[in-house]
Amino acid sequence: MRNRVPYFLPIFEYLGALFWVFGFVMLVPLIVLFAYADGGRAEVPSWSYVAPAALALLLGVLLKHRLTFKPLDARRAMLLCALAWIILSALAALPFNIGLGTSYLDAYFESVSGFTTTGITMFEGLDGMPRSLLFWRALTQWVGGLGIFTFFLVVARAGGSAPTLFSAESHENLSKRPAPGLFSTLRILWSIYAAFTALTVAALALEGMSFYDALAHGLTAVSTAGFSTHDASIDYFRQAGYRHFAAIEYTLIAAMVLGGTNFFVHYRVLRGEVRALWDSFEVRLWWLLLAVCVALVALDHFVKFGLEEVGDTLRCSAFQVAALATTTGYATKDLSSSYFPSLAKLIFLILMVTGGCAGSTAGGIKVLRIGVLLKTVGRQTRRALYGHSAVTPIVVDGASVAPEEIRRIAGLFFTWVCLLVVGSGVLALFSDLGLLEAASGMFSALGNIGPSFIPVKAMIQLHPVAKITLILGMLAGRLEILPILLLFSRRAWR
Repeated sequence: MRNRVPYFLPIFEYLGALFWVFGFVMLVPLIVLFAYADGGRAEVPSWSYVAPAALALLLGVLLKHRLTFKPLDARRAMLLCALAWIILSALAALPFNIGLGTSYLDAYFESVSGFTTTGITMFEGLDGMPRSLLFWRALTQWVGGLGIFTFFLVVARAGGSAPTLFSAESHENLSKRPAPGLFSTLRILWSIYAAFTALTVAALALEGMSFYDALAHGLTAVSTAGFSTHDASIDYFRQAGYRHFAAIEYTLIAAMVLGGTNFFVHYRVLRGEVRALWDSFEVRLWWLLLAVCVALVALDHFVKFGLEEVGDTLRCSAFQVAALATTTGYATKDLSSSYFPSLAKLIFLILMVTGGCAGSTAGGIKVLRIGVLLKTVGRQTRRALYGHSAVTPIVVDGASVAPEEIRRIAGLFFTWVCLLVVGSGVLALFSDLGLLEAASGMFSALGNIGPSFIPVKAMIQLHPVAKITLILGMLAGRLEILPILLLFSRRAWR
């Protein structure tokens, strides 16, 4: 009788192929390391990248030697996705741990924040930090933007499991693929992603940024991630006296909104279907959300401080709304400052929950889901008015939303709220943070946003249990909870 192959074995075989690809990605910062060897800053030794890359390649060789590319079912695909984010973050933490001598927990926190495009940081003194490490931070966010698992598909495209793997990462609207075959679709999406990044880098460089700063911010703007190379974030360029700092901010607004918009919309527009910018429920709701929130934030400021510096106020309002709606997390003003009155702060919290569009690089619950939940509330109201016999389907873009999908969205939202409550409680218990600060920190982690009411210094000094809680929150938010829950289920591994 033949020995039964363990259920989880194919998962580790696929992980091996992913490690092999990731090992070469980890060598990319060496280009920056050598290019800025005499740049006036202390640099990390080259083995800070070479050693982790060698470890990744070794793991790849050990695990993928018997890889057969057998298709994975949905459960194994989600387990694979969750393990990949956790283990690759562990490898990506090593350059921070080796190069800066920081604790491994802080290094791991930083790498998880990078791959999940959250943007919460454990580091201060960014302006003097080695450029190659800052580039590595930015690169982890760019890779995480469209999903690190799509790199794996380059290796596994002939295996037949690509559709399952991609759906496990929870990008919605996959039924509207721009090309037959998942790999062709991914190639198109990554081409658009890379093109937007290149255009952003070029624009920022023309507006006065150094090529290094332009590259780092181009990588983290389109990926709606938010790591900056400066402690003051984007306000650095105004403080440093850059002549075109306003143009820089407008360019980043455009890049963030592009990243937060469904990439299938971009594909349609690039094919000449301009109506894609308004012909779907989600996109119309997205533009409405951005416009109304910018108007309300600016109005709140004008009511409080008067109609002075109208242009600057509108730009600042638009920038912060874009940064939070897309869960990028850049800042030109301190969110907790008096510049933003109470209404503006409330709007920011709403934007943190909502996030960007489905099929984008943004985090959050997503505009489409919030729209469906609002329609569900409307349906229940109509049924209360006209009786339960009334036919009140929930229709999105001409199609009825299945009851199972509504239950799934409601379940996800409820679980998100439960994690928010539990995580906030843990943070408050294991720190000196107030409840609002603790809640904002968990809000930031689950929504993959970055900014919160917790100062960076206080974040660094958090208890290890609090940091681990935030790490789990970032992973759960990016993977949309279910893959993380499956990891802790014994039945899922059988």
